[in-house]
Amino acid sequence: MNLPSPETIFFALAGGVLPALLWLWFWLQEDRLHPEPRGMIIRTFIAGMVAVPLVLPLEQLAEKRYALYSVIVVFLWACAEEIFKWGAAYFAALDTKEYDEPIDAVIYLLTAALGFAAMENSLFLVTSITKTSFVTSFVTGNLRFIGATLLHVLSSGVVGLFLGLSFYKGRLAKKLYCLFGLALAILLHTVFNLYIMRSEGTSIFIIFCFVWVAVILLIAGFEKVKRIKEWQRL
Repeated sequence: MNLPSPETIFFALAGGVLPALLWLWFWLQEDRLHPEPRGMIIRTFIAGMVAVPLVLPLEQLAEKRYALYSVIVVFLWACAEEIFKWGAAYFAALDTKEYDEPIDAVIYLLTAALGFAAMENSLFLVTSITKTSFVTSFVTGNLRFIGATLLHVLSSGVVGLFLGLSFYKGRLAKKLYCLFGLALAILLHTVFNLYIMRSEGTSIFIIFCFVWVAVILLIAGFEKVKRIKEWQRL
C-alpha cells in the first residue's frame, strides 16, 4: 500500500479543515458578546478531530458484522459518531469550569462536531485525491462540505440545545435532556444518511433543502438558549 504524498496530505487537510473553520467562525459570531477562551475552542476542535480515528474501527466492525442489514449499519454508525462527538465536547470543555452558561453547550458541541467533520473530510479527500484528479476531489470535497459538515452541525447542535435548555435544571433532568438530545441527533443522522444512500437527483436536492431549514431552526434555537440566562434572572 502506497502512502499518500506530503502534497496530497496538505491539500486534503486544507480542503477538510478550512471549510470547517469557516463554519466555526460563523457560529462563534453568535456568541461574540461572551466569547469562550480561544484555547478551549482549539482544544475542543482538536478533540473532535481525534474522535474520528476512534470511531472508524467501530464503524468497520459494525459494517462487517451487519453487512446484510444496511439500516442497522447506518444506525450504529450514527450512534458511534454522535456519542463520540458529545464525548469530545464533554471531556474537552463541558466538564470544566469554563462551562458556565447555557449557550456554552451549543458552542462546544458545534466546535467538536466541526473538528470531527474536518478530520472526516480530510481522510475522505486523501483517498479521493489518490484515486482521482485534484479537480474531481475538490468538487466532491465541496459536496461533503455542504452535506456531511451540515449534518454534523445540525445533529450536534441539537444535542447542544438540549444541554443548554437543561443548564439550570437538576442532575436527573440534565441527564434526561442529554439522552433525549443524543437520541434525536442519532435519529436525524440515521434518516439523513439512509435517504442519501437511497435517493438520486432531485430527491437529494429536497433532502438538503430540509436540512437547511433545520439549520435555520437550529439558529433560532441558538437565540432562545442565549436568552435563558436573562429569563433566569427575572
